[in-house]
Amino acid sequence: MWRMLSTNSLRSFSVFGRNLPSLVSLTVSQQRALTLSFCSKSTSGSRSMDLSDMRKKYKAEEECFEETQLASLDPFKQFGSWFDQATKCPEIGEANAMCLATATKDGRPSARMVLLKGYSNEGFRFFTNYESRKGSELESNPYACLVFYWEPLNRQIRIEGSVERIPYQSSCEYFHSRPKSSQIGAVVSRQSTPIPNRDYLRQKNAELEEKYKDMEVPMPDYWGGYIVKPYLIEFWQGQTNRLHDRIVFTKPKDGESGLGEFQYGAEGGWVYQRLSP
Repeated sequence: MWRMLSTNSLRSFSVFGRNLPSLVSLTVSQQRALTLSFCSKSTSGSRSMDLSDMRKKYKAEEECFEETQLASLDPFKQFGSWFDQATKCPEIGEANAMCLATATKDGRPSARMVLLKGYSNEGFRFFTNYESRKGSELESNPYACLVFYWEPLNRQIRIEGSVERIPYQSSCEYFHSRPKSSQIGAVVSRQSTPIPNRDYLRQKNAELEEKYKDMEVPMPDYWGGYIVKPYLIEFWQGQTNRLHDRIVFTKPKDGESGLGEFQYGAEGGWVYQRLSP
């Protein structure tokens, strides 16, 4: 439970058995620090953090993201333009890191970071264990959301779409292109299943390193790739005044025709529009 305490309320409290000094005698910064110390306590005695003052300056108004600045009216090419800029930014360690959100059939969500391993006009590819939590959720509810956030560029891309497994041969080719240690790691880990301790993994990894020392590691049948086929791709750029830029491309459903309010035609059957931040 969050509580914000007024300065009048603070006069009736004491700290560690001592009365508080008169707030009139405190500087503004001292008053704020004292207020925050009380804001971090709930009625149950547990602690919570007030992060309301954590703010970052984004881009200035003159650096806003206008529709005329789109690199392309093809959302995949626009993605490629921003992705290339992210890969060239020295402050971004893994431009292909993305949050993958899935949900159970009854709508209970889960999310984790994975790596994008390819994209085309068909969709966005990643690889994982089919028996993991995400794999199980995609089996029963084949839809997902991807989020890329490149903080140094103040940019975010959000992608929503249906999900399918990629062909076995494509998964196999990628699997054997990985370092051998990564191939063995995929065999070792029955992802999302309980294990007794880390030594269990160390021992199993050592056993398989010895077993496959002079031979190819077979790709396990529980491992492979997925492709997210998008019906929505949103490009977000942060602004200091919080009037963030949001330009979203959507793919009309079969049978839908005509443009909605403030929508414009794009390439490949897509439409785009600006959303309020």
